[in-house]
Amino acid sequence: MTGVLLINLGTPDEPTVPAVRRYLKEFLSDPYVIDINPLARWLLVNCVISPFRAPKSTLAYRKVWTDRGSPLLFYTVDLTKKVAEKLGNGFVVEMAMRYGRPSIEEGMKKLIQKGVSEIRVLPLYPQYASSSTGSTIDEVNRLAKKMNSPPFKILPAFYNHPGFVKSFAEIGMPILNDLKPHHVLFSFHGLPERHILKGDPYRDHSFHTAHAIAKVLGLKPDEYSVSFQSRLGRTPWIKPYTDLILVELAQKGKKKVAVFCPSFVADCLETLEEIGIRGRESFLAAGGEKLELIPSLNTHPMWVEAVCGLVSTPAQAG
Repeated sequence: MTGVLLINLGTPDEPTVPAVRRYLKEFLSDPYVIDINPLARWLLVNCVISPFRAPKSTLAYRKVWTDRGSPLLFYTVDLTKKVAEKLGNGFVVEMAMRYGRPSIEEGMKKLIQKGVSEIRVLPLYPQYASSSTGSTIDEVNRLAKKMNSPPFKILPAFYNHPGFVKSFAEIGMPILNDLKPHHVLFSFHGLPERHILKGDPYRDHSFHTAHAIAKVLGLKPDEYSVSFQSRLGRTPWIKPYTDLILVELAQKGKKKVAVFCPSFVADCLETLEEIGIRGRESFLAAGGEKLELIPSLNTHPMWVEAVCGLVSTPAQAG
């Protein structure tokens, strides 16, 4: 019996200030995420970010929260169920979050209790970044030793996997055909520039993803561009910045814009609120007429098929 563990980044338990504060503290206390002196990190997280950012983030989470809870959580739960159904006998599929619940430890424990002979771990981050993929790999390795885990394999980043690329194109194509945008923007989560200078391949992976999706969509080089969102703090992050690019596009007369967010495989705060609400408001205020957020992969059948291929094909799993 083969165990499969799908890992996403995480989400608060509920859209309340205490819950968001707990989540932010766990997330931002990770040295992979804020890679500075431990004392400086503790002061920054506990004395600056947590007290002041939690209330603001809570308001944002409330805008995207549903009857089922956090979109990131329930889309990951649904994906896990569909992958399990498609893989069928011989596989046990669980999901976990790097931060928040269910934890990686909970997910691994379920697989071990079900008697799996090996575990295949798929971090659901398409592009490799030390702050997401690297941190997750480190946590899986730590827990595997602690829990006397069966043999496990951590699957590589899938930024250029055909199934991943074609899934985004499949979702976006009918929307682009209907909207006929003046420009298409591929917005990826940002990282501090110092991470890239240390050798992190994330920026290169992001451009590979954007170019691959654009090629399937038949976009010409001048019809699309790449930007990076969600920057935090005063240190330089990788450019160009999505919030500034959206304003520039509107000011340049690109009245209709479509935005893909291919660093996220499930809709979440960063897609639905940051781009779908705040990004749209900024774009319209700058003179734009329509901004269309392309839905994420969520549980699209082609994406479910791609995930099954990633975790079940020996070449991919090796």
